[in-house]
Order: sequence, then C-alpha cells, then structure tokens
Amino acid sequence: MTDFKGKKVLVFGAGKSGIGSSRLLHDLGARVVLYDGSKKIDPETTRQRLGCGGVELALGCGTEEIPFAPELVVLSPGVPCDIEAVKSFYAGGIPVWSEVELAWQAGQGKVLAITGTNGKTTTTALLGKIMSDARDSVFVVGNIGTAYTSKALETKAESIVVAEISSFQLETIDTFAPSVSAILNITPDHLDRHHTMEEYIRVKESITRNQTSKDVCVLNYEDEELRRFGQTLLPGVVWFSSERSLEEGIYLEGEEIILAEGGKKTCVLKTSQLNILGKHNYENAMAAIAMAYKSGVPLDSIRKSAMEFTAVPHRIEYAGEKKGVVYYNDSKGTNPDAAIKGIQAMTRPTLLIGGGYDKHSDYTDWIKAFDGKVRCLVLIGQTREKIRQTALECGFRDVVLCEDLKEAVSFCAAKALPGDAVLLSPACASWGQFDNYEQRGDRFKEYVKALPDE
Repeated sequence: MTDFKGKKVLVFGAGKSGIGSSRLLHDLGARVVLYDGSKKIDPETTRQRLGCGGVELALGCGTEEIPFAPELVVLSPGVPCDIEAVKSFYAGGIPVWSEVELAWQAGQGKVLAITGTNGKTTTTALLGKIMSDARDSVFVVGNIGTAYTSKALETKAESIVVAEISSFQLETIDTFAPSVSAILNITPDHLDRHHTMEEYIRVKESITRNQTSKDVCVLNYEDEELRRFGQTLLPGVVWFSSERSLEEGIYLEGEEIILAEGGKKTCVLKTSQLNILGKHNYENAMAAIAMAYKSGVPLDSIRKSAMEFTAVPHRIEYAGEKKGVVYYNDSKGTNPDAAIKGIQAMTRPTLLIGGGYDKHSDYTDWIKAFDGKVRCLVLIGQTREKIRQTALECGFRDVVLCEDLKEAVSFCAAKALPGDAVLLSPACASWGQFDNYEQRGDRFKEYVKALPDE
C-alpha cells in the first residue's frame, strides 16, 4: 500500500467519487483539499456528506486559490483531462490519478474489472452475485454506483473486488492491474469528451495495460476492433461469441451457452433459464460466466447464481402494464448502440421515447434498427430536432416532439393500443433535464404508475 501520510493531495470534483476519495485520503493521513469550481455547491452540505473533519474545502473558486501546491491530484470522472487546470498539473509534473487508481493503491485483494460501451452494469451486477455467492469477501464497486474508494480500506488480501470501470475512470490510471478484465464491446460514445474514436478505443483498451501473462482478459469475438486487439495482448485471452462456435471460449449455440475448453464442450445453462432478455444480455452473461470461471468458481455455483439473477434497474426494466400496454424503462440506453439493444428485445409494436443530452452521436443506425417494430418515435431533450431530422432522412416519418418526459408518457398512453409496448430507451445521456439516467428512469416509472388503470 502506498504511504499517503502527510501527502498534500488535491481532490478535483465534489461528486460521489470526490467525496469517497477525500474520505479515504483523510483516513490514510493525507492533507486533503476537496476542490470544485462550481458556485452551486453548498459548503455545509459538502461537509455533511464528507462526514469527517480535517478535509479542507475550496469551492466555487479558481484553482489558483487552492491553499497548497499539491503533490498528487485525484480527478473525479466528470472532470475532463484536457481543461487548462488539469493540463497545468500535468505540465508541472504532478501525478494525476483517477479514483480507481487511488482505491487500487490503497486497497487489497484481486480485482475483476469490466469496461465496454454497453452492458457494463448488467455484467458487473451478475458477476457480483456469482462471486458473492461463492466467496466470503466481495465488493461490487465503481461506475455501478458505489465508489471504489469508499470500500478500499475494507478489503483484505483474500477479497474480490468486482468493478465497473468507465472510460472516464480509465483515462487517469497508473498502476491499476485487474487479475481478470473484460472489454464487452466498443461502439461510438462520449466523443464530446474523448473527441476521436481512436482515443476512445485507446482509453477503453488501457484496462489491460498493466496486466501480466498470469492475468486474463475476456473479449467479445464479434467486435472487430477487439478481435484485432486480442492478438496483441500479454494476458491470456478468453473469447465469447453470440454468433459462432468457438474452439476455445464461451459461446451461444441455439438456446445453450457453451463453454469450450481443452477439446471439451460443456453446456453451462440455457437462455430460457435466465431472467434477462435479449442477445445482448446473453453476451453479458457469457462475459460474467467466463470471468467467474477464470477466477476459480465452479460451474455448478456459477449456474445457480446466474439462474437466480434478475435484471438491473433501468435496463429494459418492466415498469408496469396499463390498459393492455406494457411499459419498459431502458433509461440506461444512453447511446445509440445501447438503445438498439433495447429495440431488439421488444416483441410488440413499440412506441419509443428517445432524446436527451447531445454527446455528438450519430443516430442513423439506431433509426435503421427500428425494423418495423417502432410505430411512433417520441422525442424530448436537446437532441430532439437532430434525431427528428435523421429519422426523416432515413424515411421514418411518425415522429412527435414533446417538451418533457411527462408529456411524452402521456402522449404514448393516449396513442398506444392494447398489445403495444412503450419503451423509454433514449439513445442519449440524461443531463440537461435530469441529474442522471437513474433519475430519468425513476421519473418514467412514476409517470407510468400514475396513469389510469382503466
């Protein structure tokens, strides 16, 4: 463990990650300043969230007002690396770490880390259940909702840390080295932050940067970029595929998930035994199964846990039925590729609610994936005009613009026929109208619940 005692550390960003990092550093004896340039953050509320004295606050000011020259900067995921303040730290030779790097250096145990554009949360939750059922000391952390830093000091040598890792967190790792990693897929996302697809790919693939030949990386064989990347890796590669049989790896054959190893093929379970829908979720399950198996969990235990697992909130989540119309909350479909998965899982004529914050995505493939399933597209948010124009260019004309999510739900309820589905799967981030995708999904469920039953 790194010695932080007396070290001057600046934590940049006062969100959940920043609070967790500040607490951890305080407990490790560092001198900590929690900085955030936003003037909307209340100091007293921040102190209450910290729950400890001794952390200095620098809120609503410029970085020049920080009371010391930091020896280390811990960057919250929401803070871009290319703003002037962060670039000045790099120029001054000051180490800049993510919250994940800090927790890694302060904690113990083996880390099983999952990244990818889509499917991270479901895969992390499923792997977390499998490992928790099989091991005594398991922590499920990261982008799934619990800051890794908030649990680092609870870890022991025998602990297993299951971590969902975003590209924002991977930008500033240093020595972070999971024993098992997984990259589920890579499709365009967060280009407003990473600027180019090449940089986004580089950051995602950096999850393997410090892995050794003793470690394992689980990769999607059907992703062309990952198939190429897998040929270059030092850690052992385990492939999964939903499209073809593999000589070695884990794959979907009809309704069976098959593990192929050393010339032997074993049916792990059938997709009908899972409580999650859609081919994308079968891919998530294969990745989690492969990670658990390579971590030493017996197949019988993996099978039992996987069969007991239920879908995570906000990912094609059943939100209720009103007047013969079924409502699904897929608020976590925050980019076009994720939202395509939501459409593909629908088995009814669908009224689709989309739109939100503009991450500079292209929506053409999403519109083309409607494939006769979507009979009306209802748009909200900053991107609604951009998506409407794309839909018209693709020949899809049943498009309605609404002011907000509440109006969109009301419109869908009035237009839907018995046997239809209403799907919230926005293909966009929630920012602008909501704090996060969870809040957006919760509001959707509230609006659905308030609809008349008859």
